[in-house]
Amino acid sequence: MNTQLLERRYRLLGAGAPLFYNEPVHIVRGEGVWLYDADGKKYLDVYNNVPNVGHCHPHVVEALYKQSQTLNVHNRYLHELVLEYAERLTALHDDPLSMAFIVCTGSEANEIALRMARQATGNQGIICTNCAYHGNTTAVDELATYFHGGTSPSANVKAIPFPESYRPLDGLSGEALAAAYSDKVKQAIDEFEQEGIGCAGMLFCTLFSGEGLPDVPPGYMEQAMEHVRAAGGLYIADEVQAGFARSGEKMWGYRLSGVTPDIVTMGKPMGNGHPVAGVVARADLVNGFREQVMYFNTFGGNPVQCAVGMAVLDVIEQENLQENALVVGEYIRDGLRALQSEHELIGDVRGRGLFIGVELVTDREAKTPATAQAKTIVNAMKEKGVLISNIGMYDNVLKMRPPLPFSKDNADLLLSVLEDVLAPGISE
Repeated sequence: MNTQLLERRYRLLGAGAPLFYNEPVHIVRGEGVWLYDADGKKYLDVYNNVPNVGHCHPHVVEALYKQSQTLNVHNRYLHELVLEYAERLTALHDDPLSMAFIVCTGSEANEIALRMARQATGNQGIICTNCAYHGNTTAVDELATYFHGGTSPSANVKAIPFPESYRPLDGLSGEALAAAYSDKVKQAIDEFEQEGIGCAGMLFCTLFSGEGLPDVPPGYMEQAMEHVRAAGGLYIADEVQAGFARSGEKMWGYRLSGVTPDIVTMGKPMGNGHPVAGVVARADLVNGFREQVMYFNTFGGNPVQCAVGMAVLDVIEQENLQENALVVGEYIRDGLRALQSEHELIGDVRGRGLFIGVELVTDREAKTPATAQAKTIVNAMKEKGVLISNIGMYDNVLKMRPPLPFSKDNADLLLSVLEDVLAPGISE
């Protein structure tokens, strides 16, 4: 570890600026699914979904370079590229999601969505889960229950139990479990009404990523949305982590539930490392917002952003990355289930496409979270050249979310290293 670099970082950025791993990695280069440190060591990237189509993809880099040579200015002048990108982006979504905002970060996208929902409904109340993260502005931090002990500091936000099947509410299953979780949505709505706040909507990550990628009881989202829409509220689908073919089965996570949102927010993978984010929504919501709010974004929708966004969509389509995510993701989960049969520490294997969660427990029957063991494994794999992380309410879920070109050969290396790390027994 470069102690001088670390000390300089602390001095300039503060010791609280987050870093991964017990001994941070000094990364200097990326290519495809690989990262390289200052000493030339090669790491398999099984964590980063920001370089969605691979680190420094030549087509994306070329698009950025070419447009930067021509024009890069805010979008308060007429320019075709922002319109072409908006047309292409909205065409990938369900009807009636036909209008767009292009911004810079997922936090900005979620903040616009909240403002739009509150303006359209005249209500203030937002429902999220008790293990959520949707960004870091003041407005969306009120929904960051992952960092606030499962609750919100705001009276305008109510956190409900996230839907899961591994530790089911009241020990229920099937339709009864879906109904029990959706009843929590109704309870939150009723409380908002009693408090005179009203329900503006519900904001969920469509794969419940911060929650640990739970298997959602079938029928839950349909029932939850019946309650929200009966109260006049809107559904905001956060696709910042789930979108752009990550699930393999669908382009967007919301399509897995069969419920079409009123507003969709996007970010991280949208620009493959370049800061691009966006919102798509129904035309009546966007037009209503535009009529009352003079919203603009200095960098959002600039020509370079849009060229990069278009290039990312090109690569997803031309390299069949959605299909790759589906096939390789299932290959990895099959390998993880084989490891599960040999290691009691692995309590559950789940996820969609190339977004995979492995829940670790010290006791399978009691489902006791193996938080310390998860951290040990993450750091041990880093030492062996494979980068993953951990998430979930107890930080005991191994998080695997590689760039979409991840291959079966890459998967074999991931599984081999994990097997090596588990072989000595991590306090099983």
